[in-house]
Amino acid sequence: MEKTKIILDCDPGHDDAVAIMMAAKHPALDLLAITTVSGNQTLDHTQENARNVCQYLGLDIPVYAGCPGPMIRNRLTAGDIHGKSGLDGPVFEPLVKPLEKEHAVAFLCRKLMESDGDITLVITGPMTNVAMAMRMEPGIIPKIRQIVFMGGAYTNGNITPAAEFNIAADGDAAYVVFNSGVPLTMCGLDITRKVLCYPAIVERMEKVGNKAAHLFADLMRFFCRTQKEVFGWEGGPLHDPTTIAYLIDPDVLTLRYVHGSVDIRSTESYGRTNCDLFGYMKLEPNMHVATDIDVEKFWDIVESCIRNYD
Repeated sequence: MEKTKIILDCDPGHDDAVAIMMAAKHPALDLLAITTVSGNQTLDHTQENARNVCQYLGLDIPVYAGCPGPMIRNRLTAGDIHGKSGLDGPVFEPLVKPLEKEHAVAFLCRKLMESDGDITLVITGPMTNVAMAMRMEPGIIPKIRQIVFMGGAYTNGNITPAAEFNIAADGDAAYVVFNSGVPLTMCGLDITRKVLCYPAIVERMEKVGNKAAHLFADLMRFFCRTQKEVFGWEGGPLHDPTTIAYLIDPDVLTLRYVHGSVDIRSTESYGRTNCDLFGYMKLEPNMHVATDIDVEKFWDIVESCIRNYD
């Protein structure tokens, strides 16, 4: 089976950490690199968190630090959900895994220009790095096989009533990506809120008994506690891993091919993703939008990925 080559652009973040865990060892995927961006916490924290996860799991995957803030707007972070470090909960050994010296945007430009058009970008944070790379070197756009991203919603947001955090954190970057012409698949809050990591799920994964299982449990116990404090849920929605689950088994998602856009002009609704599910605007579709998820299959995929560390 030919592996899907991916670069994971992320802002770890508890759910990003699980996405790294899933992508790094699955036989269907070839995780070439991790690029980090400011989002769930500042860039200093997100790049360190990505390296900590790789070091803990014994992953020889290069980590690049990217943009420390959005293209235009003021920086947002999500410390109320992810804690002061962005990855509160687990306790890691002293960090020795190095950070790559090349800037993430420069790396994306170089790596994609050298490629045969066979690299999928997975974005699980604000889209700043990818949008800046597209602006810096437009030649990469036809080189990107597809972009699968966690972000947006066609219903309610989670940072404002209109907007989801990743998009709202840099709506202008999302505007660049949405209008790039690259094939897009959107895994939004509409499906991620269906995969709540209840205590029974944490216990199920912890019973696998390996290092990945223990890390998953440590991550999710903190994440679920803050989700309950902020949103009142008994389990935290495992947002970012839906992108990886889809690449492993596309049948896990139900998709609609629609026209999607992002609002960057509004004050109340900045960052809202407008997904024209009913074709009102008569515009050419530009993205696949996930409208449903097979919850049982999703958790089976997560468990299978954790078992890859046995």
